[in-house]
This record gives sequence, C-alpha cells and structure tokens, in this order.
Amino acid sequence: MVEEPVSDGVPAESATEEPPAAESAPADGAPEVRAEPEARDEPEADTEPEAGTKARTEVDAPVEAEAAVETEAGAEVEAAAGTEAEAEAEVSAEREAGSESNADAVGSEVARSGEVAGVERPVDEVESVDETGSGDTEEPAGEVVPAETVQAETAQAETVPAGDIPAEDGTAEDGAAEIGGGTGDAGEDGRGLGWLLSLSGLGAVTPEPEGVPVSPAPEAPVSAPPVVEEVPVSGGAPVRTDWFSPSAETAIVTPRETEPGHEAANKGENEAEAEAENKAEAENKAGTEREAEGRAVLAPSQQLPALSVPPPPEPELEPQPRLVDPEQVLAAYPWVVDPVTLRETAGEPERLRAVRDRLTDKVEYAERDAVRARLLSLRAVVSRVLGDYGWALADGREALRHAEATGELRRIAIVQARLAHVQQWRGDFAEADRLYEEANSVELPGRLRAEMHVHAGKSCYDQGRYLEACNHFEQALELRRVEDPELVARTEAALDAVMARVQETGWGPYPRSREEILQQSRPPQPATDYRTGLFGYADSNGDVVIPETYAAAQPFHEGAAWVRRPGTASWELIDERGALLLDASSGYKQVLPFSDGLAWVSREPVGGWFAVDWHNRVIVPGGFEEVRPFRQGLAAVQRGGWGAVDRHGRIVVPLKFRGFATALTAGGPVDGFTDEGLAVVDAGDRFGVVDRTGQLLIPPVHAELFIHPVAYVIRDREGLWGALDRQGDPIVDVAYPKPADVVREIDRLLADTRPVL
Repeated sequence: MVEEPVSDGVPAESATEEPPAAESAPADGAPEVRAEPEARDEPEADTEPEAGTKARTEVDAPVEAEAAVETEAGAEVEAAAGTEAEAEAEVSAEREAGSESNADAVGSEVARSGEVAGVERPVDEVESVDETGSGDTEEPAGEVVPAETVQAETAQAETVPAGDIPAEDGTAEDGAAEIGGGTGDAGEDGRGLGWLLSLSGLGAVTPEPEGVPVSPAPEAPVSAPPVVEEVPVSGGAPVRTDWFSPSAETAIVTPRETEPGHEAANKGENEAEAEAENKAEAENKAGTEREAEGRAVLAPSQQLPALSVPPPPEPELEPQPRLVDPEQVLAAYPWVVDPVTLRETAGEPERLRAVRDRLTDKVEYAERDAVRARLLSLRAVVSRVLGDYGWALADGREALRHAEATGELRRIAIVQARLAHVQQWRGDFAEADRLYEEANSVELPGRLRAEMHVHAGKSCYDQGRYLEACNHFEQALELRRVEDPELVARTEAALDAVMARVQETGWGPYPRSREEILQQSRPPQPATDYRTGLFGYADSNGDVVIPETYAAAQPFHEGAAWVRRPGTASWELIDERGALLLDASSGYKQVLPFSDGLAWVSREPVGGWFAVDWHNRVIVPGGFEEVRPFRQGLAAVQRGGWGAVDRHGRIVVPLKFRGFATALTAGGPVDGFTDEGLAVVDAGDRFGVVDRTGQLLIPPVHAELFIHPVAYVIRDREGLWGALDRQGDPIVDVAYPKPADVVREIDRLLADTRPVL
C-alpha cells in the first residue's frame, strides 16, 4: 500500500483497484478504482516543510491504485514508535506461516476503510518512513530496483488475495530506504508503517472526507484481466498499472525522470492544481477537526476511566413532627377566663389559628353528618374566641343542620350549646337562651348538663339577670359538686362575679319561665268555677279567657284542647281562643292530647283506638286496645301484646311484649320512647331495650334496667347493679348496691371530662 501525503495534511483522492478472482465476483465494498494521473512540480531544495513536517513525494510508478492521506503528529506517533517492532514481528510471522486468512482480514479492513491515515515521523527518523521525504534530493529517472527487491515484491504479491491493496514500489528522496527492498521501518514485506499501524490497531483509519469526492472507476468484467493503462507522469512517461501482475514479476523498471521540455508546459497546470489542493486542504482540515472532536467524545480510549467512588453516606432522617389532633388540643386547652366578663381570652391566638386550620383540613375530607357536625361546631368555638363571629355563626348553623340529620340527641344538644355560645358573644341573648334551654334535656349526661347550666348562667350575667344566673350556677353545682372540682371552681368564681355586680346594680329582672325562654306563648290553663263546677281557661295572670262552660276540659297541647259539654258523652276540639275545631258529631268517647300532630281517639267506651289529625282525618287505623302518645314519631300500642307503630301506621316493634317500662337514671319514667328513640320493654319479669327500628339492643334477661345517657344500668337477681355500654358490653361490674354508685362510676369513665362548648 502506498500513502502519499500532500501539503498541510490535505489527502489526495485515493483509489484502489481490486484484482478479481478467477470466475468470481469482486469482493463486496471494494470497487475497482482507476489511478488518476497527477503531475506536480518538484519542490525546491531549500524549501522548508510546512507545519507538521510534511513533505510532498511524487511517486511515478505503475500502481494498481493511488491513495493519499494526511500524516498526523501528536500522541499517536509516540504510541506507534513503541509498538513498531511488535507489529513487524507479527506481520513477519504471518507471512512466513502463509496465513491466508490473516491476509484476507487485512485486505478487507483496508478495502472498507478506503484510506489509511499514516503517522508522520520526527525529523531524525525520516529515513525510516516509506511515504515521505524531505524533498532535497531526487532519484534519477529510470533507476532499476535491485533483484532482491523484485523477489520480495513478487513474493508479497502472491500472498495478497483479491480485494487487498498491494504494496507499491517507488523511490524515497533524501536517501530513504526503498519500499520494496529496504530494511527500514517499512517492514520486510514492503507495506509501510501505515499498513503496520492499521494491522496492529494503532493506525487511524478515517473515512473519505466529505469535501474531497472520489470519482468511481469503471468496473471490469469478472473474467477480464486487470486493467492496464499507460498514464504519463510529470512528462508524459508511460506508467504501468500491472505492477504486481505475474507478467511483470521480472520486469520492474523505475519511472524516468521528468523531461525538461515538459516542465514549462505543466507549470500552469501545476499552479492551478496547487490552488485547488490548498482549498481542499482547508475544507478537509476543518472536517478532520470536527471529526476529531466527535471521536474525542465517543472514543472509549480517550474517556476518563471509571473510578469506584463510594457513595456518600445517607443523611440521618430527622423525626417528623407529629401533628396533634386539633380536637385533643381543644379538649386540653388551658382556657383563661376574664374574672370580670367571665369570657375566655385568646392567650395564644396563633396557636388557635393553627388549630382552626387543622380543623378546616379535616372538614374537607369529612362526609358523614355526625363528623361534619362535630368539626364545624368546634371550628365555630375557635372562631368565637378569636373574635371572628361571622365565621363562627356560619359554622355553628351549618353544624346544627348536620347534627339534626343524624337524629342523635346528645350530638344535637352539644351543637346547639356551641351555637348558643356564639350568639351570646354576638349579643343575641334571646336566641342564645332559647338554644341553651332546648339543648339541656334530662336525658343528657350530668356533666354535659352542668356545663350548659354554667354557660346559660353566663348569658344571664351578660344581660344583668343576676338572680336567674345564680339559679343556673346552683343547678350546675348540684349536678357536679363532688365529681368535678374544676367545674366547681369555675362556678364559684362566676358566683363571686355575680355578687360583685349585685352590690353595684341589684339582682335585676325576675327569672323567666321555660315558655318565656323558649319564646313560646303560655297557653291558657284549665280553670274551675267553684260555684257551678264547670271548667274554663285562664291566662297566666289568672284572667278567664275561655268561659267556664264545659263539664270536662283537657290542657292545651300543640294549640288544641279537648272539651266535653254538659249532658253529652262526645268530645269536641277547640283552639286557644275557644274556637271549635271538631264538634261532638264525631262521636269520640275517648280522646288523648295531640302529640306530634296526631291524637288518639275512640268511639268505643273501651279500646278501639285510632289516630287522627287536626282535620279529623284518620292517619293510623287499627282499633288498638291501649295506646300511648306519640314521641319522636313512635307510639306504644297494645293489641294482644305491646309493640310500637310509626306515624304512618306501620308496626315497627312486634306486638309481643308485656309492656313498656322506660325509665331514665336522671329523669324518671318516660311514656313510650325517649327522645333518643329507646324504650325498655317488659318480656315477663325480664327487661330489655329496643330502638325505634324494632331492633332488640339488649336482650330481656335483666331483673331491672334504666337508661343512662351513654349506657344502661342493670340489676341482677341478687339485687346488685352494674352497667353496659350501648353495644351491650359490660363497662361496670355488677357489684354495686345502688344505681347511683354505678352512675358515678360511669361518669368517671367518660372520656370527655370537659365538653368544649
């Protein structure tokens, strides 16, 4: 292989011709390329080589293909210098062993690359380079190569298979060793340093630059002999291209020196060619630099080695602060009460705002009415203490709507009390007092009732109703004097504040009745004329508003009362003004007061009960033997056995019990169902509990049973008392002699030691 560098590293067009094998197609990727004629002026003897110490060498010899590559200086020279001897030894061993497979591999590699980048040697080693020379001297034309060189070249040509590029013979200037027969770095087989480097993997095999196109050579038939063309070089001398053919093994002649007569004729052509080469050189240089940059990034040999660096230690995870439940914060919050106004103060407003934000987060994910009622009412408490009365009022009203949807008495009462506290601070005392009175039911736990009495007394304190305030504070002490020292201390402090005000302004207005607080007009009460023995109705002042003309009169309920005139057995219905609603023509011999908009009536002296409304329409037919007034939409009825019906006449509790025996631990007996929808049923000296849906909550196995606001107080056959929770599981052992002892134990076990109102 012959490499011909040109000035400034611009490679000339390289062309290879693949000798075809007999009766076979050319090797893939190795098309035949015709050698292009090239004439150059010889450089002057005193011309300095350009950067990179490149010199132009003209090779006027018959070649099968002519290739030109750019020699490079740098780090590859140092690497190549250290491996030349090893590569030469490897090549020599392969030639001696006659390994045709290795030669084929080398030829295929050269054919695919099309161009092999040689390495420029330093100045002191220039005589060992096969392609380049200093340009100071010139071999005379027609010099004959020694026979030893011919034999070496002939042997090498025989070992090169089709598709390989044979080494070309030529002359080297400045005393360089000849390609075919020298003993320099070209190797014994005369292939040159570039071929050795490409074989050892150290040479740079670069593709043809885009800026220098290669003109394709005409393909020869498979059976045709190698194409031989006579191309004049530098003076028109014929050039043989069948240099390594068998017919030229013994007739190797060096090209003649350029004739002087032709030098002037080719001067203009050489100048134009030089200018074109300079332009191509610049473009090729730029492309080579870009390609080198790409190789610098992609070549693994130029990348930094992967270092085994241990990963940094993982940072220690700091414990995340746990968010406290805002409901627990409020339950344990140290409220500070102003001794003069008796109102809580926001000692830590930022903390309370954070609690309100946490409540807001929980409200966003709450779906059940019970949960939303609790959270909204608590947020109303915080907003009230912070002075945001508008927000507090909106939350309180929304919470009450959700609480009423649950139908749970205790939940409704707590939300009502919280809303009443907001109204009190806003100054709407009438609405606040009404809500406190409605919420404070005898069916509630004593602790909750005591708190409501305290807040109702504070509302009266703000209004100047000091006597009424004292009544509320005294009732709270009666409920929790022993069990709740903290409430007792707050209540006594409130009484001291009342006494201080009384000394300044007096006791204030007289206490109001329940009807006045609930903003209900007090209906007329039955009154008797002792002279005639007839009944009428009088107002709260004792004045008769309905004349005493009735032989019998029942109290007003829900704005109506049953009356019976003298000399008749049928009852009539009148309103609070005495107007007749139902006359005696209905023939009702038995009547009960209105409750839940319905009244039980009967036309029979015994039994035969059914329910009607104010318009005398029959709502619940049936002919029951015995009935009780409606409470919370249910009424106890008897027909064979005792059960319960709703306002639509549907039987919800089977008619199989001996009777109803509902009683409260703090409120006495209840006729039928409680406000919470519970009833105690008698199954024959054994008592149990049913709810408004007829489900048996507590089996009838206990000797006696009372309903506690949060539990059931039971007695066994031995007369000992204990308690069950609302699911029927024991919470207080049956070991106490009195039910009051069990009630105190239940209050001690309650989690909400202080309801937040």
